Amino acid sequence: MRGSATGTRELGALEPDHLAGRVDALLLAGGSAFGLAAADGVMRWLEARGRGFDAGVARVPIVAAAVLFDLGVGDPSRRPDAAMGEAACEAAGSGAVLEGRVGAGSGATVGKSVPDTTPSDGGVGSWSVRVGSHTVAALVVANSVGDVRDAAGAIVAGARAADGAWADVSRALIEAPRAGPEPRGGVNTTLAVIATDAPLDRSSLRSLARAGSAGLARRVTPYGTPFDGDVAFALSTAGAADAPDPRRLLALCAAAAEAAAAAVVRAVA
Repeated sequence: MRGSATGTRELGALEPDHLAGRVDALLLAGGSAFGLAAADGVMRWLEARGRGFDAGVARVPIVAAAVLFDLGVGDPSRRPDAAMGEAACEAAGSGAVLEGRVGAGSGATVGKSVPDTTPSDGGVGSWSVRVGSHTVAALVVANSVGDVRDAAGAIVAGARAADGAWADVSRALIEAPRAGPEPRGGVNTTLAVIATDAPLDRSSLRSLARAGSAGLARRVTPYGTPFDGDVAFALSTAGAADAPDPRRLLALCAAAAEAAAAAVVRAVA
């Protein structure tokens, strides 16, 4: 967690010493804290298929979740619910990832807190990098206070002035720290999932999440502010393993940063 305004569920299950050795699903959603209700539908879908932590009398699906604030776009009473969570499970597959203003990115915007400017559309982006025989992939939902920049440092989405020019959120905040409306916590968030088919222990996965977060900081300026709910997750589809060779872990982390940086640009492009 890099932001100070997060909305989350079941993060305790991700801790290395937690009794549940794995999560059964990870959910990203809009709707602010209301959107966490979608996780109930994910739990129902998993329970119906016998998935979850075996508690003897029942299997309890472990569903981690993080949400972003998008209630200022469209009707604020329309929020993700349990039925949408079930529908998301039904729609999940191994095909190409839909990008742009879809799913958790439907109401996402980037470039805020600068007076007399208009934020750009945010959204969902994805990218992957090969590391030997393994893949490291990133899924990012961009909904930030800051601008998004490309690899050359040029702003590609963010706060746009009336004349169409980019306002440069970081520069505007530094030069006029008391200008504009009071920032509100929880109305901005960049969410990321770094996933790999390399078997990793939980300590290594934490390193992978940090690397992904560092990749986002290359492209989102400013990133991880007190008014963002930024969270980066890391998952291994291969399950747990002993600590990997340090050189392999370093390569996987480098790939995580590269994939996250590319995914956030695709989210707005």
